[in-house]
Amino acid sequence: MLNWVNRFNIFCLLDNRHYDFSKPAFECLLAAGSKVNIEAQAGNAFDALRSFYAANKSDWLFGHFSYDLKNETEKLSSGNSDGIGFNDLHFFVPEIVLELNDKEVKIHYEGNARIIFEAIVKSPTTITESVISKIVIQHKIKRESYIDIIEKLRQHILRGDCYELNFCQEFFAADAVIDPLYIYNRLIELSPNPFSALYKLNSRWCLSASPERYLKKEGSKIISQPIKGTSKRNLDNVADDEKARNYLIESAKEKSENVMVVDLVRNDLSRICKPGSVQVDELFAVYSFPQVHQMISTVSGELEEGKDWIDCVQATFPMGSMTGAPKKKVMELIEQYEQTKRGLFSGTIGYVKPGGNFDFNVVIRSILYNEADKYLSFQTGGGITYNSNPVLEYEESLLKASAMMKVLE
Repeated sequence: MLNWVNRFNIFCLLDNRHYDFSKPAFECLLAAGSKVNIEAQAGNAFDALRSFYAANKSDWLFGHFSYDLKNETEKLSSGNSDGIGFNDLHFFVPEIVLELNDKEVKIHYEGNARIIFEAIVKSPTTITESVISKIVIQHKIKRESYIDIIEKLRQHILRGDCYELNFCQEFFAADAVIDPLYIYNRLIELSPNPFSALYKLNSRWCLSASPERYLKKEGSKIISQPIKGTSKRNLDNVADDEKARNYLIESAKEKSENVMVVDLVRNDLSRICKPGSVQVDELFAVYSFPQVHQMISTVSGELEEGKDWIDCVQATFPMGSMTGAPKKKVMELIEQYEQTKRGLFSGTIGYVKPGGNFDFNVVIRSILYNEADKYLSFQTGGGITYNSNPVLEYEESLLKASAMMKVLE
């Protein structure tokens, strides 16, 4: 399917990699080609999206919201460098949609769906590297500077400027030549995660092995599943691996980070949900992924009458797990101390079905690539509290980068 879809200038693959954490509606979803699209920058992006959606309510929509839409939702600004260049918002009505589950393939297409099916079946069944990757990864922030920044952020917390803040650093490569399909395939083999995505907009790519859901709407119910809390797995030693898992279960520091984000999500959802309906369905649940154990909580609510998917995003974006509390203040500090514009990183990619149900991931553990400019970038970080150890925070950011480093080296 990926070999077949690579001929399109625009496509979006969403793949849950056989995880069954929340009984997914599909195993894999692919949107190919664009009939009509909208792209916008922060300022009047949500108004433009409403007009676009009003004209295309009966269609599937696929696309993204970039982190820097914060400049519209919270009246902020961004001045850091951006080597990738995704628009703040982009959605498209696909020419073809394929839904795969364990029993069938559904093809949504105005023409003869059998032709599409046969073309996919005839495509190569293995992904081979079409160009030999040339990559030299550099750190945007040196280790000493990173540790110094974490100390400064701890002082902001001590002064009461904020309670918790998500701080990230960029890893990048200039003059980078890769085969995105091949690298994505390697990434998800090494790090299969339930919100993986391969997203192409002309010369810009996102290769995502994300473990995190941002927001999902099913009928009148809306849920968010923030991740906050990470420990390294040890697959060579069962006892040590269980010890790492138990660390999350017992850690006061990790729980304090998680509960602060849960409270932030509860507050965000209360803006769009019926009074008294917002609840925490699961708190401090620990799930195991190939490289790490993660602490995930689930928050849900009953949507108010008349609220649609755009209202849901506008009221809650950017997601609390990638910002902190209080949200506006920490985003100002993020802009001050980070040295790269986040862009699509810590934004979201997903789909909207006819009728308005939707599901969006959090763009983390993701490689971003500008094929035209040969610039490659990925960012990692973590939640900073006053109890954070700067050296351990630096090491955690390297742990989260490890799968991406490995597939690119």
